[in-house]
Amino acid sequence: MTFRSEIVVCPHIKDHILPKSAPLFTPVLIVGCAIIIVSFAIRSTFGVFQIPIADEFGWLRAEFSLAIAIQNLAWGIGQPLFGALAEKIGDRKSIVLGAVIYALGLLLSAGASTPIEHQLYAWLLGFGIAGTGFGVILAVVGRASSAENRSMSLAIVSAAGSGGQIFGPPIAEWLLSFMSWQATFVVFAIAILAILLTLPMMRAPAMATKTDLEESLKEILGKAFRDPSFTFIYLGFFSCGYQLGFITAHLPAFVTELCGPIMPGGMLDNMGISTTSALGAVAISLIGLANIAGTLLAGWAGKYYSKKYLLAGIYTARTVVGALFIMFPITPTSVILFSLAMGSLWLATIPLTSGLIAHIYGLRYMGTLYGIVFLSHQLGGFLGIWLGGRMYDVYGDYTLVWWIGLAVGAFSAIIHLPIRERRLEGLQTV
Repeated sequence: MTFRSEIVVCPHIKDHILPKSAPLFTPVLIVGCAIIIVSFAIRSTFGVFQIPIADEFGWLRAEFSLAIAIQNLAWGIGQPLFGALAEKIGDRKSIVLGAVIYALGLLLSAGASTPIEHQLYAWLLGFGIAGTGFGVILAVVGRASSAENRSMSLAIVSAAGSGGQIFGPPIAEWLLSFMSWQATFVVFAIAILAILLTLPMMRAPAMATKTDLEESLKEILGKAFRDPSFTFIYLGFFSCGYQLGFITAHLPAFVTELCGPIMPGGMLDNMGISTTSALGAVAISLIGLANIAGTLLAGWAGKYYSKKYLLAGIYTARTVVGALFIMFPITPTSVILFSLAMGSLWLATIPLTSGLIAHIYGLRYMGTLYGIVFLSHQLGGFLGIWLGGRMYDVYGDYTLVWWIGLAVGAFSAIIHLPIRERRLEGLQTV
């Protein structure tokens, strides 16, 4: 005789007994990463064009540096604007508009022959980066992610920006080996438009209503602006922008001109990196590669340790790494070591800074507050890029502006210490 037993699960509690884990890699996350990769790949290449453009027209280094600086400033101004636009017309329409503006800026820059033209079109490039960058993409990915996966999803998207930085500069250097910089800009314009073909897969839950968004925005902005901790976060993020902007725009040229020769038959030469120009492009890629691990590690550490002390430690480490690099002879080995070390600290500030804002002021208006703080970041980037070109023209090298960047980083490490890392009273948490 055979006995069979069954466990009958009540339909009303079945889902509670057998919960289904939400997938981490959703179509929205995949598409968001793809857009960020292409957008940031192009953004990270402009330092590679410093010397080719200056040599062709006989410009001072400050001319194209100012264009890159304006681009960063426009990115900072455009991020909260595109965030608001996404709330009004939808995420995908906002991304399409950003990509079209980005492509238009690239095409117009390809035909530019004066500094004023490059500096004017840089506004389009900056707004294009804002429309296809972190501000819009992080918001849509965050809404489409489950609560348990949201933190890791945002970290993955942030790391994807470094993925673009890995591939962008070497691709630009490779394209420049057989085509003009003008044609390279056209290729980049086609690439940013082509990525729009993935947008049909990007579907996220509807956003809050306009009434919900406006309910207490004025109140939280007033409280944040009166809170010294918000001021400290704002000022601290300025130095991050200064350092990232300066290094992205000027490190390729810095390495090209100051690095010792690459040994024929050595490891780098055998890998096809036979010139310091190529090494300068690879240095930006190595920063992006190391940053993937650094960003994910910072996001994990921020769950368990004080975010303000982690940020202070990151800025201190940047200062030490930068000082050691400039104090010793610049060699291919030191360039590689510097790139890997600085890369591990590169965007590690983003999950910690945004997490600190969310922890103190809540999640409901985190996007607005982070957008304001990010503007400080881009103001720092503007100064670092422009000052780098200006001081190069005056002194013939980057030494002084490099030390200024280290001083700014040390200031940021100190100013994070008095932040009160606890929720501000009287604020809503959603």
